[in-house]
Order: sequence, then C-alpha cells, then structure tokens
Amino acid sequence: MVLEMESMATAIGVSVPVLRFLLCFVATIPVSFAWRFMPGPAAKHLYAAASGAFLSYLSFGATSNLLFIFPMTFGYTSMLLLRRYAGIFTFFAGFAYLVSCHVYYMSGDAWKDGGIDATGALMVLILKVISCAINYSDGLLNDESLTESQKKNRLVHRPTAIEYIGYCLCCGSHFAGPVYEMKEYLEWTEGEGVSAIWSSPKGKSSPSPYRAMFRAIVQAAICMGIYLYLVPHFPLTRFNEPAYNQWGFWKRLFYQYMSGFTARWKYYFIWSISEASIIISGLGFSGWSDSFPPISLWHRAKNVDIFGVELATSAVQLPLVWNIQVSTWLRHCEFLQLS
Repeated sequence: MVLEMESMATAIGVSVPVLRFLLCFVATIPVSFAWRFMPGPAAKHLYAAASGAFLSYLSFGATSNLLFIFPMTFGYTSMLLLRRYAGIFTFFAGFAYLVSCHVYYMSGDAWKDGGIDATGALMVLILKVISCAINYSDGLLNDESLTESQKKNRLVHRPTAIEYIGYCLCCGSHFAGPVYEMKEYLEWTEGEGVSAIWSSPKGKSSPSPYRAMFRAIVQAAICMGIYLYLVPHFPLTRFNEPAYNQWGFWKRLFYQYMSGFTARWKYYFIWSISEASIIISGLGFSGWSDSFPPISLWHRAKNVDIFGVELATSAVQLPLVWNIQVSTWLRHCEFLQLS
C-alpha cells in the first residue's frame, strides 16, 4: 500500500502526505452523498461530526482533531457564558489562535518540504465558529437594529452541542470551505427554509444535484489537467534560481504572470471538488431561477468563478469571484457588523 501511494504521488508530482490529503478531499463527495440517507436530524449531525473528524484524522493525523478542539470549545463556551459578547471574544481569540498555529507549525515551510498540516482547515473551521457566535449574539438584538443578513442568519436559540460539532466538521467541508452559516446548516438538516423546497417543491420538480455535481467534477478534472501541464514549465521554485535574476525585464514579467496563472489552477481544482461535495449533499441548493422553466441554483456551493477571476478588469471585482464565501463572510460578519 505504501509503495502504491509513493508511485501515485510520483506520477502526479506531489508528496505522499499531499496525495493522502487529496484522496481524502475527493472522498468528501461520496461522504456527503451518504449524509442524505441518514435517518433524521440527530443521525445527520452525528454522521457529519464523525465523518469530518475521521477525514481529518486520515488527512493530517490524530493531532488535527486536537488542534480543532480549542476554538470549537472556546466558541461554544462563550455562547454559554457570555452571549452578548460571544462574537467579539470568539473573533479575537480565534484569530489569535490561528496566527499562533501558523507560526508554530510554519505552514509555508511544511508545504515547501512536501508536507502538509491542518492549519488551512483550521482557518475555515474558525470562520464557522466566529460566525456561529456572532449570529447567536445577534439573537439578542431587536429587528430595527439588524441588517437584512443579520435577520436572516441570527440564532434565537443556542445550538445543541452535537448540532454545533456537526456544523463545524460537516462531511469534510472544513478542509477548504465553502464557509456557510449555522442557520443554513440547521435548515438543511431539518428540511426547512430554502431546503424545504427540496422536499416539497410545490409545483416544481424536485431539483436534481447530479448534473451540477458532474459539471463541478469535470471542471475539477480540467483544472487539475491544466495545472499538471503547466507546473513543470512554470514552477515557483525558479524564482530562487540564479538564472532567473539574469533574465531581462520582460521575460521575468512574463514568468511572474505565468507562474501565478499556473498556481491558481490548483485552487480552482480544490474549490471545484468542494463545490461538487456540497452540491451532492444538498446544502448547495439556493433556490430556483426566475426563468421558464425554472432552473435549480447552487450558489451556496460556489467558491470561485474561474472566468470572472481570469477576465477581471480591476482588483475591485476579485473579491466577488475569488474565495466567494469567505468574501461573503467578511461582508456579513465584519463590515456590516462594524458599520
């Protein structure tokens, strides 16, 4: 088995730890599909928590789940004891913990040496924890003092411990996102809100996730193919080679552009797999289009618009098309909270 992993890793030009992460990441698709067949909300919460923890263990080792315990515990404890200030405390404690973990584990050096750690997944998990705490604090406020997004996402009642853990670790979605709200997770699990249209379409045919999932998988395969083709020609390591400094201005400028262009396809691949996973679970369903006949929409699963990124005409457009759900998180949990 070890020899097979090594040969597979060599074939695609990655280390064994990175290959193990990629295999677990792709496994989130069948894991998320199986979630739909769990009997009842309680079983779904347990399955979400257990499958997320197990995939973390396989990807990063036993220490990964220990790494996740502190922010999850701090966030839930702050909701128990300091509801009004839970969002503020969780925000500062969560990001302080994330920064310290990045420094301690030296994530950049680990990737350069062919290793991998759980700090990337930790970032997504901390965003979820902060979001949940902020929304629970908003549950104390009057409607007049809330924005539309706050009204939509606020939590009047504190989630149970198993709901909270399931939300944080759901089916491996903490690997690379997308980030979503606790209210969306609960509605999805209990078949309420937008998710109610899934089970009771009321005149519309029940939306099928398979076509959208297949499109995301094909997109992921194309992105990986482009990355594997380009990366031998434009590796980032060439910036440290003496030959690079001897090139002329225009050749260096071209190489800088192409190396950045090449690196982006790796992220497009990751987010496309994540999109397929969220779509097949049903969480990605965001309603119906206004067209006739209506088309099912899956915006909650989308984290990148490839053409939007590559054809962007200004930096202002990039937050709307790159890491979309984190940009939405920043807008709802930070900018609108402070305004």
